[in-house]
Amino acid sequence: MTTNVPASACPVLRWLLSLACLLGAGAVHATGQPPVPDTLQQRIAACTTCHGLHGEGSQDGGFFPRLAGKPAAYLALQVQNFQRGLRKYAPMEYTVRQLSPAYVHEIAVYFAAQQVPYQRKPVPDLAPAVFQRGGQLVQAGDPALKVPPCQACHGKTLTGTEPSVPGLAGLPYDYISSQLGSWRTGTRASAAPDCMAEIANRLAPSDITAVAAWLASQQVPPDAHPQPAGSITPPLHCGVLEGQGGGT
Repeated sequence: MTTNVPASACPVLRWLLSLACLLGAGAVHATGQPPVPDTLQQRIAACTTCHGLHGEGSQDGGFFPRLAGKPAAYLALQVQNFQRGLRKYAPMEYTVRQLSPAYVHEIAVYFAAQQVPYQRKPVPDLAPAVFQRGGQLVQAGDPALKVPPCQACHGKTLTGTEPSVPGLAGLPYDYISSQLGSWRTGTRASAAPDCMAEIANRLAPSDITAVAAWLASQQVPPDAHPQPAGSITPPLHCGVLEGQGGGT
């Protein structure tokens, strides 16, 4: 069974139609018609409806992020966070609610192995000072705010680090901005110590705009793979880099 949905249709509507198709498979089989094939591509149809066939991210907006090439442990953790109620988005929560750890691992490994080209999304036309501030926060942080540089965890090339830190390179402005906002409002969270929530709440709204704009304006490096585990020394206590002293 297939359902053709116009590209301009609401993403949530496309997801619902895809999910309805999957849920209807049992009824089709009961009537004697051929069952839906039990393949990985069929099982991840509800994922690819929003995130793209190979996890490249939504084509018509920046709110459905790229999954392709992100560390498998990170992808699995995000599914678990939706299952635990730490991340809030009703379609995702419903889709992953009943998935077993083995199933989640299979999906995560599949998308982590996908290598597809990045597509640049529009960046707002902002004052040069805004981009300068964004570059400062990403590359050097702001010690006065106890905000470490994004590169301290996400890697010098911002492509992420194994086993579970995602890349920021190539992410759209809208997605970065919305996720930092979600950390601030508690609609996105992780197990304690929730460092990203602490960092996001130390940033002013104008800082979030600056970081999102600077990141979205950068070229993706030729090698977009996550950096190996142990290649960086991450911040300690969510805002104080090792060797700089102090605490939170």
